[in-house]
This record gives sequence, structure tokens and C-alpha cells, in this order.
Amino acid sequence: MPLMFTLRTSIISGFTRILALYGLCASLVLSLGVSQPVNAASRLKDLVSVEGVRENQLVGYGLVVGLNGTGDTLRNAPFTQQSIESMLERLGVNTRDAANMVTDNVAAVIVTADLPAFSRPGNRIDVQVSTMGDAEDLRGGVLMVTPLLGADGEVYAVAQGPIAVAGFAATGAAANITQGVPTSGRIASGAIVEREVPFEFASMQQVNLSLKNPDFTTAKRIATTINNAIGSNVAQMIDPSTVQLVRPAGFDAPLIQMVTDVEQLTVEPDTPAKVVIDDRSGIIVMGANVRVSTVAIAQGNLTIRISETPVASQPNPFSDQGDTVVLPRTNIEVDTESENRLALVENSVTLQDLVNGLNALGIGPRDMISILQAIKAAGALQADIEVM
Repeated sequence: MPLMFTLRTSIISGFTRILALYGLCASLVLSLGVSQPVNAASRLKDLVSVEGVRENQLVGYGLVVGLNGTGDTLRNAPFTQQSIESMLERLGVNTRDAANMVTDNVAAVIVTADLPAFSRPGNRIDVQVSTMGDAEDLRGGVLMVTPLLGADGEVYAVAQGPIAVAGFAATGAAANITQGVPTSGRIASGAIVEREVPFEFASMQQVNLSLKNPDFTTAKRIATTINNAIGSNVAQMIDPSTVQLVRPAGFDAPLIQMVTDVEQLTVEPDTPAKVVIDDRSGIIVMGANVRVSTVAIAQGNLTIRISETPVASQPNPFSDQGDTVVLPRTNIEVDTESENRLALVENSVTLQDLVNGLNALGIGPRDMISILQAIKAAGALQADIEVM
């Protein structure tokens, strides 16, 4: 009886060690031998924008003073003179009867800015200043108080301050040089917000998520991912560019809290098969879903070279007859690149296969553009071609 017990104990102990060893090997295989493919998932906040949460464009007209003789010529820019007279009248100076006003230290400018969403009165925003007249340089200039108007004609911000110009211009008696654009500058935090754009986000019961790149498949994936994460049917695809998000019953937090939670979800966007071509610079960009059927391609150019090597013909030495003349010599070479043969581009499964097949032709980007267009015309390219 003790012998049988000892034997059973040894068998059980050995079997336990085998199971432990097998588990260790399995974990090593999972951690070292098997690698999961990395997908191209992106955060939802990078794929969509919340409808209604956007910037608003502002524009205004103002004057820049303090220029070092590089402002507008009042003879060529009468609006600048009228603006100067109006500004001085508001400050209590009458210049209406002044004749032949001459100043080249003032420039009329257009001021533009983007009012961010949820901007409150007192916040500061950046403004861009650009000349309207024939001013040559805005360096050293100071923008006077300029109201910035929205599309509805209301004043939403007021800009003022010194202008920072990245470019410069230098002129001499016989030469001049210009670096950058000295007629345009920027004022960091140069405008103060005076009015906010009303948008009651907290009281909303639903909101639309607008896809930055509209696509049926991507919109469906976004709606499915949101519903799986929340656990209820709160997201619905309306069209390829819109996913509607509804606050579920019993959700006590504001809708903005739900948007904050779902924008961190990751979704793998689907991209259409497209080839983008810039013929001017020879740039070719192909998407990951571009495919090509098996085609045979031959590429060659006819090159004709004509070279002139005239030869001078002179009479024999000490000869009384004959004149020196120039005889033409023309050499014509024709290169038909007859050594080029048909190259086979096999049916591609991945983008790498397609790139390898096209690179095997040994041609440059310019010829590659023509070949891609010819493949598309033959119906062998399963992608859209967009020419920039």
C-alpha cells in the first residue's frame, strides 16, 4: 500500500511538471513567436469634427502707423488719406481743409483673424495684417485700434499692437533684395474678444459627428465602435459624412461628457483606392488599396540628335587659284531604344507588389505618370486617378 501511494504521487508530480512546462512554452510562443499585425487605427477625434464646434472668420480695416518711409503714397492710395482724416477727426484734429497732405509713414491694411469656438470675452487671439495700397514694408509699424467684424456685421474683437514681420526688403542705387513678404505681418495675441458666439452645447440632446474624409465604411465603423463602447444604440450613420450621436435615456451627465468619452475611441478608417498625380513636380502618391491587373508594358522614346561640325576648305599652298570656303558637315543620330522590351507587371495583391512591379520597369516619375494613366485607360488599374 505505501509503495502504490508513492508510485501514484510520482506520476501525478511528473504530469504536473509536464503541464507547467507546456504552459511556459505556450506563453513564450505567444510572447515571442506570434506578433499581431499593427492596424492603422486612429482616434475618433482625429477622424471627425463636432458639428457646430468651429472657428469663425473675422475681418477689419485699419491703419498702421510708425513706418520708416515705407507706407502708402497718398496720391496712389486716396482711401489712406480719407482714413487718416477720419481718424484725426475722431481725435479732435480737423484736417479737412489741409491741402496736399504728404505722409509716407502710414499704411492702410486689412486685418483678419479666426475666432475659435467657445471663445469668451477677454480672451486674446492672433491677427494677420496685410497692406492694401502701395506700402513697401510693415516693419516697425503699429496697428491702430481696429474693430473686427463677423459675417453678420457685428464686432466680435478689437485688434491693436506692434506688427511682427518675417520678411525684409533692402534697396540700393543699382540693386535691391527682398526676403519673404514684408507687406504682411502678424500680431500674436493682438486682438481681444469682445463678443462670444452663442452655442448651448450642454443643453443639446443630440449632436452630429462630421467625418473629415466622408466614407460609407468608415462611418459605419464609427457608429458600431461607439455603440459597442457605450452598450446601447446611441450612434447612427446618417450619410457617408455624418454620424448622429444621441444622449441615451438615464444618462445624467451632459452630452459634452459623452463626446469627450467617445472621441478617445480608436477606429480604423477605410480609404478609397486613389492615385494622386502632380504633373508639375512629378509626385505620385498611391493609396494602400490600389490594385492593378496583369498587364504588359513597353516604354520607349524616339530621340533624334543633330550636330553641326562645319569644316574649312582651303586651296593648296602657293596656289593662285581657289578661295577658302566653309563646308557644312551634319551628323544625324536616331535612337529608337530598340533594346527595350515588353515588361510584365503581374496582378498585385498589396501596394508593395505594385510598387515592385512598376519599379522593375526602370523609369522615372515623369514616364511613370504616363504609364499609370495608360494602365487606367486600359481598365487594368482599379483606382481613381486625381491630377493636381
